[in-house]
Amino acid sequence: MANAKLQTGRPLSPHLQIYRPMLTMMMSIAHRITGAALYFGTLALAWWLIAAATGPEYFNFVNGLAGTLIGKLLLFGYTWALIHHMIGGIRHFIWDTGRGFDLSVVEFMARASLAASLGLTVLIWAIALIAPGGL
Repeated sequence: MANAKLQTGRPLSPHLQIYRPMLTMMMSIAHRITGAALYFGTLALAWWLIAAATGPEYFNFVNGLAGTLIGKLLLFGYTWALIHHMIGGIRHFIWDTGRGFDLSVVEFMARASLAASLGLTVLIWAIALIAPGGL
């Protein structure tokens, strides 16, 4: 029975190997990935807050890690994931109201959410860099 080959005449379920990648598909995948990444970023934020509550010595250690090049890259990625996921959530909320389902609007919203998430992330980091005592 384990060696029996079941062959049905049904087609395989379409997946990434079948469809040509489109921006809307990639945005959906990115929305899911950023949602998962936010769990890890929130754990890092909680670690930083716990370090602040623990005392200045441990806080300086954790803050020093966040100040390294890798730490700043991770913080930049967390910022982008947070902004991107929020804008994707707004896009989904618009769809929940029954609006924005025309293909041209869907494509525009995908492009706009990508541009807005990147632009807002860069703006936030630019403000953080030029602020007194910034990064």
